[in-house]
Amino acid sequence: MSHSLQLQQLSDSLEGTLFYDELHTTIYATDASAYRIKPIAVAIPKTEDDIVKIIRFADQNKISITPRTAGTSLAGQTVGNGIIVDVSKYFTKIVAFDPINKTVTVQPGVIRDELNLFLKPHGLFFGPNTSTSNRCMIGGMVGNNSSGTTSIRYGVTRDKIVEIKAVLSDGSKAVFQEISSEEFIEKTKGDLLENKIYKTIYEELSNAENQKEIVKEFPKPEIHRRNTGYAVDLLLKSELFSGTEKTINLGELLCGSEGTLAFTTEITLKVDKIPPTNSVMVVAHFHSIQESLEAVVTAMKHHLYTCEMMDDTILNCTKTNREQAKNRFFIQGDPKAVIMLEVASHYSMEDAEEQANELIADLQKNNFGYALPKIYGADIDKINELRKAGLGLLGSIVGDDKAADSIEDTAVELSDLPNYIAEFSAMMQRHGQSAIYYAHAGAGELHLRPVLNLKTKEGLHQFRNIATEVAILVKKYRGSLSGEHGDGIVRGEFLPFMIGDKNYELLKRIKNAFDPNAILNIGKIVNASKMDENLRVEAGRAEPDIKTIQDFSDSMGILRAAEKCNGSGDCRKLPSAGGTLCPSYRATRNEKDTTRARANALREYLTHSEKDNKFDHEELYKVFELCVSCKACASECPSNVDVATLKSEFLYQYQKANGFSIRNKIFAFNAKLNKMGSMMPSITNFVANLSLVKRSMGIAPKRQVPLLAPTTFRKWHERNKKPAATHSFANGKVYLFCDEFTNYYDVAIGIDTYELLTGLGYEVVVVDHEESGRAFISKGFLEEAQVVANKNVAVFKDLISEDTPLIGIEPSAILTFRDEYIRLAKDKDSAEKLAKNVFTVEEFFKREITTGKIHSEQFSDAEKTIKIHGHCHQKSMSSIEATFAMLNVPKNNSVTIYNSGCCGMAGSFGYEKEHYEISMQMGEDTLFPKIRATESSTAISAAGTSCRHQIFDGTHRKALHPVTILRDCLR
Repeated sequence: MSHSLQLQQLSDSLEGTLFYDELHTTIYATDASAYRIKPIAVAIPKTEDDIVKIIRFADQNKISITPRTAGTSLAGQTVGNGIIVDVSKYFTKIVAFDPINKTVTVQPGVIRDELNLFLKPHGLFFGPNTSTSNRCMIGGMVGNNSSGTTSIRYGVTRDKIVEIKAVLSDGSKAVFQEISSEEFIEKTKGDLLENKIYKTIYEELSNAENQKEIVKEFPKPEIHRRNTGYAVDLLLKSELFSGTEKTINLGELLCGSEGTLAFTTEITLKVDKIPPTNSVMVVAHFHSIQESLEAVVTAMKHHLYTCEMMDDTILNCTKTNREQAKNRFFIQGDPKAVIMLEVASHYSMEDAEEQANELIADLQKNNFGYALPKIYGADIDKINELRKAGLGLLGSIVGDDKAADSIEDTAVELSDLPNYIAEFSAMMQRHGQSAIYYAHAGAGELHLRPVLNLKTKEGLHQFRNIATEVAILVKKYRGSLSGEHGDGIVRGEFLPFMIGDKNYELLKRIKNAFDPNAILNIGKIVNASKMDENLRVEAGRAEPDIKTIQDFSDSMGILRAAEKCNGSGDCRKLPSAGGTLCPSYRATRNEKDTTRARANALREYLTHSEKDNKFDHEELYKVFELCVSCKACASECPSNVDVATLKSEFLYQYQKANGFSIRNKIFAFNAKLNKMGSMMPSITNFVANLSLVKRSMGIAPKRQVPLLAPTTFRKWHERNKKPAATHSFANGKVYLFCDEFTNYYDVAIGIDTYELLTGLGYEVVVVDHEESGRAFISKGFLEEAQVVANKNVAVFKDLISEDTPLIGIEPSAILTFRDEYIRLAKDKDSAEKLAKNVFTVEEFFKREITTGKIHSEQFSDAEKTIKIHGHCHQKSMSSIEATFAMLNVPKNNSVTIYNSGCCGMAGSFGYEKEHYEISMQMGEDTLFPKIRATESSTAISAAGTSCRHQIFDGTHRKALHPVTILRDCLR
């Protein structure tokens, strides 16, 4: 029977879904590691019975299965050539909670931060805290024995295991929990696979020679964060194996086993009392890496809750990241490294302050650190967010030299740290390397990354050589080659050396007991793949020459722009994590609809396609289809992977080969059609909203096509403009961009903007210019968009300056000057200069408020409550804080900002009948519930025309542009 027929039969038997198409096997070929292995299929099980069926199918057909949750593995644990089993969509339930005994039972797809949101009202939390905590899942944390920033105070995932329910490799089910020695012996009797497992472990670990070898070769027990092989060294604590403990829990063995021993379906965890809220963070600044790590030994004598280090490479990456640039406020001077040291108190803020002062005094006494600022409150959260973004930020480094994960995860005993790092640095100098350092320094764990070009044979050679030398160095200190990220592919090959051949053979026998037919995540931990094979990039390959209409020189080409995605999965965070990224994933919970999948798919086809037009693949169309070009990825993705820009280029190139549809042409040329329609607007509005017309255009029946205004803003302006000759404009001249949305639909807002600005003493000039081109860009009509960009740059380049700025009403239109025009315009220098003096109307108001030209005395004292929903492009390329500042000018305005994601309309996207439901789901994720909960007397501010239409369609509330609200406040 053929593979595809077998897979179809499996698919038919599942309640969930099985994919074996080209697109899904492509996007699941990678995780957050350097590896790429295409699976034969991807399963999305709905039930435990589905998992049993998949395992039995794999057992019968000798196919490997690889468990996967968020796919944020850095060592290649979640890639494999068999069936990837992704439990992240359906296995997301919190099954049980016992606040008295402080335990919680969860399915493996529960996100760590979501669990803590559930626990918070009870004063409890799950301690292990990875940098991926807003999307990583408990199943992955158990598989990897994750730890993160809090381990020095709250321990690692293994410390929290109470019970693990799992499906074994023959499809039988087992429960691993704390049992007595007598119960353990009882479990060795019988013929079930579970009995054979217990029998093997008993026989192997009762052997005195094996015990001696484990004690001799495994990492020092003082190193709490150690993920080297299977945790057989911990089992020696049992009285069964010469230890003293009366009970034993094989759940500790499963934790950290990377899905190679059993398939976890349910986990019971111990949880802790929530950390104290009285806290102070001391951010120690150092002139050298060596000094920073020597300081850790002193710092750890204090009762720290956090001890985290970052080097200057990561800190420098924050300068060019829109989101993290805001979070580097604490930097003083030009440090080579900083260490974040947090103290806290359950008693009082004064106690925490005293601890911080004692810590600072101790560091100063030992001459550690040239600056030791204290950070408080919400600012601590900002610094922690910057720390969490560290790995992703490294992906933003331009070019083929990347921070490679070959030695990423070493841990040594804290007292060995200074000597270890001195030897490591000397070794890197021999290799001509300046490594990147970031670390859970208080736990003795260092994330060290050499900068290598793995596209070259020399880089690949260094990849192996450096990894080998570091393994030798770690072994010298009896450290752990993996402190928290696991062995996977990148370190599995070194296990025989790290723990000795005899221990390695022992691990193989234990693996065989659990998995006699070798189907569970093969190639990880034991019988590991080579660390320099199956890489994403092929060393020595000829780099594809890909011509684009947009300028991607800032990334050295579109392929490298896609390659910036390192798979860390920030695009998988849910609405509760805040921000906007990624609206389509939030709505569908499908990996296909993540920013990561789009970048991965584009990289794959641009690299491997044999077509002349490498964009001409239906799989790419499918993966980009639900991208709403919100631009959240351009700011919230630490690697700055701007998928909206990639999508517009893809659509252009794909449609060149496959044609531009009638509907896309209508949407793209909307401004041109509106110019004609505005001659008889009432007839145009009637015809456009006929059911027959909407159906023929593929517009959702429940949508109203936006109505043309009775007149255009340009016509109104010609009749009503106030000449400078007859009016006094004390605050100078500004140019107003008459975008296509304001001109034809939102004329009243254009009038409000004009009246507000002139009323505040500004001469407002509207010149003849082109539309913004936003519709052309979003639909991939880039040749037309380029014509528009060239004309607008030519019109404004000699008019616009710091004294005479260009102001825009519709964010998506005016921000094209700051974004796409720089990639499209032939006169790039002029486009870049122009962009510096182009502002949203809110940004302009904020600037003028700062100079004092706009002030509260110009507005009424009436009380008004306002809530702001920000347009996605504003949030990414501008700032909602500007809207907040603008609406707060009247002294009695009470203004707050919704923590809302994308509204879901996204220009034409929400009007298209096949996208209507998903569009409304995006609105329901965060925005609609918040609007419905808002008092009817509260004004809702939304700068985007799409946002206002979506808010009305989803909640029947009318939102107003901020200029309309402020004009009503004008005296």
